[in-house]
Amino acid sequence: MDKGKIVIIGSTNMDMVVKTSHIPAPGETVLGGSFLMNPGGKGANQAVAVARLGGNATFISKVGNDIFGRQSTQLFDEEGIDTAGLLSDSNNPSGVALITVDEAGENCIVVASGANANLLPDDIQKVLDKVSGAEILLMQLEIPLETVAFAAQYASEKGIKVILNPAPANTLLPKLFGMIDIITPNTNEAEMLTGIAVSDMHTAKQAAGALHEQGVKSVVITMGKQGAALLHQGKFHTVPAPAVKAVDTTAAGDVFNGALSVAIAEGKELVDAVRFACQASSMTVTRMGAQSSIPYRQELILQHLSNL
Repeated sequence: MDKGKIVIIGSTNMDMVVKTSHIPAPGETVLGGSFLMNPGGKGANQAVAVARLGGNATFISKVGNDIFGRQSTQLFDEEGIDTAGLLSDSNNPSGVALITVDEAGENCIVVASGANANLLPDDIQKVLDKVSGAEILLMQLEIPLETVAFAAQYASEKGIKVILNPAPANTLLPKLFGMIDIITPNTNEAEMLTGIAVSDMHTAKQAAGALHEQGVKSVVITMGKQGAALLHQGKFHTVPAPAVKAVDTTAAGDVFNGALSVAIAEGKELVDAVRFACQASSMTVTRMGAQSSIPYRQELILQHLSNL
């Protein structure tokens, strides 16, 4: 096992973001927004978060043979991410996300998956040497579910810890639950997976228990301003989020998952890893953009020292 190696399998998108007063209703046109373009995609965001927070990141993804794909590859290289598992798709464009962000920092996102939807089990089979020996495999749901299941089964058989961020919200293959060491839904995703509406720590505990009963070893439910709830080794814990003024929540969940993976790879207990992830995620929401908002480890250290 390559001590500390974190393999991220997931999506790469180019995010086109408009910040405006409010998210338009159907048929409504809102004028006066500001526009920016950022590399994004849940997989890519989590890979960048792992790298910036001091982790040993290997990213497996698929991009189009186009300008967005080439830009993404260059940026991953600049972040120090191992991109030997980054595949090029000559038949499909790179993924694109259209994002509207309102004054409160809430967002509305539409994704055109492109090459991400063509990241298939056969592709993972070709780069299994990149997965073998890893300590952690981190995945999300912006790639085909059969690809997630294939990689999770391989990792679980090899003793690699599997962390699944079940985002965007979707149902899972029943066999997948037993392969997951840690699942990290937000409140909407937890409801999708359990049928339990999560609004507070009491309902979070119920949902976490339901997920554990389906075979997941540990459950971490992210709850925005309320922080996070976790069920681990039969005990339920709550971790508060630092109080901040949110301007854009776009990559908050991705940074949480990247930070969680880094902390676990460093040997932290799960409760302490969740605390670290909450700190990193809270800094992210104070900035605009996806990857542009992801903090570096040194920034978290300085913030921690300033709060002492």
